[in-house]
Amino acid sequence: MPEDILKQYILFDLDGTLTDPKVGICTCVQYALSSFGIEEPDLDKLEPFIGPPLIDSFKEFYGMSDEDARKAVEKYRERFSTVGLFENKVYKGIPHMLKRLKKNGFHLAVASSKPTVFVERILDHFNLRKYFEVIIGSNLDGSRSDKNEIISEALKQLFHSNRINKDLVYMVGDRRFDVEGAKKQGVESVAVAFGYGSFEELTDAHADYIVFSPKELEEFLMRETEEYTEGRISRKKGTGIGPISFKAVLVVIGSFLAFIIVRMIGEILLTSLFSSIVVFLPDGVKAFLLEGSQADPGSFFYTGNIGSIITGISYILGTIPLIFFAKRNIGRTCREMYLLHPMNPGVLKIITGCVFVISFSLSTQIAAVLVNAAASSSTYGEVASAQYSCSLAVGIIVSCIIAPLAEEILFRGIIYTSFRRYTPIFLAVIISGVIFGIYHGNIIQGIYGFIFGCLIALAYEYYGNFAAPVAVHVLQNLVAYLGTYFLLQNSFILSWKFVAIMGAVALAAVIVLFRIRTK
Repeated sequence: MPEDILKQYILFDLDGTLTDPKVGICTCVQYALSSFGIEEPDLDKLEPFIGPPLIDSFKEFYGMSDEDARKAVEKYRERFSTVGLFENKVYKGIPHMLKRLKKNGFHLAVASSKPTVFVERILDHFNLRKYFEVIIGSNLDGSRSDKNEIISEALKQLFHSNRINKDLVYMVGDRRFDVEGAKKQGVESVAVAFGYGSFEELTDAHADYIVFSPKELEEFLMRETEEYTEGRISRKKGTGIGPISFKAVLVVIGSFLAFIIVRMIGEILLTSLFSSIVVFLPDGVKAFLLEGSQADPGSFFYTGNIGSIITGISYILGTIPLIFFAKRNIGRTCREMYLLHPMNPGVLKIITGCVFVISFSLSTQIAAVLVNAAASSSTYGEVASAQYSCSLAVGIIVSCIIAPLAEEILFRGIIYTSFRRYTPIFLAVIISGVIFGIYHGNIIQGIYGFIFGCLIALAYEYYGNFAAPVAVHVLQNLVAYLGTYFLLQNSFILSWKFVAIMGAVALAAVIVLFRIRTK
């Protein structure tokens, strides 16, 4: 077994995870209930019996006493041991998944609430027993029926006399009992939503991960061993630096240069075009385009509305050569992130994330302004002057919508995702942040860009969706733009006290983000 695989021991529930036992279990429950004069013709209503201990289900759903519940279990087994046992089917793709896991050296076990003798017979019947080192179920006398006890025994037998390393274990199941048992034993849970537990049940139980098909389960479990198909790179995710392909380097460098060069050429051509046609424009349009330029034809293209419009168009032109690589990278990366973070981030996390971005953006932007004032940075001042010499509407469209989207396509869509494939995530975050900082062209905005570049990449990982870095970048630019445009007239806001307050709010938001659990 390769030493760099993070999870080596996989415990599987049986019913609703490896096999679909509905017909067998529900028909046998019908048989047991009929012995008490209870007729239930609808098998769908009996699905809650799949997963938890039978005696508990008879008591919970039909109000039986302990004695009647035991009798009902006996009647259930009367039919199940001869007929219902085989009224079952293996989910499509499960044998292939188990074969791949076994081939790659994983240690597999079954941890089921069903009596061990029945589990073994079912696995033998479907030719699955050969994949498992350990098979643990409940006892026929009703003991060891709690999932916590079953998982505990499975771990003991898997690790033999060795110390149980729970960091190497996943418990895979379809009901809250599997998730709760895993939590009690201190192992991570992978809930399968294709079984008989609802998505709401699994999220309420706070499953660590949720997958929606056997194929997704296979991809999730194999993601740390899978060779990347492009270039056949065998680097394992999260384990040191792997070899980065020459093609990947070319894609990163080529994309960066293409974006810069196309933008520069676009600005030159657009400047020439506007200088040729501006004299023919109506006076009202001409006044709007020349706003802030002092009507100097030799310089108005680089300031005011017309300069911002040219900048916006050049951003759009610069992204055109990147679309193919970005689309492919984003699709593949979001798929990997989904398998790492399949849970819906939830409204609370989104709101808290917005609070963080707003507070941190204000604190760092104002700090940059204060540092600039102290250092008298002419380069920073020129950039800021160009950004704010246009009308508010044009500035928001260009600086807060077009520019962030174009930059995210390059920096997170291509550069970050390319490094992410071959290096540990934290290193890809740092590298992409450094490149994003250098891109800004001056020391003050460079530091600001590096910090936010890292945070935007982390937002991408945290939420697992490309919309997240775009939204964070747009919100950050909007807060910084409006803050500079309006708020910096206030002496208290333009102070280190305000920077400290906003920094504290940002820190609190980060703590909340890493503590809350939402659906």
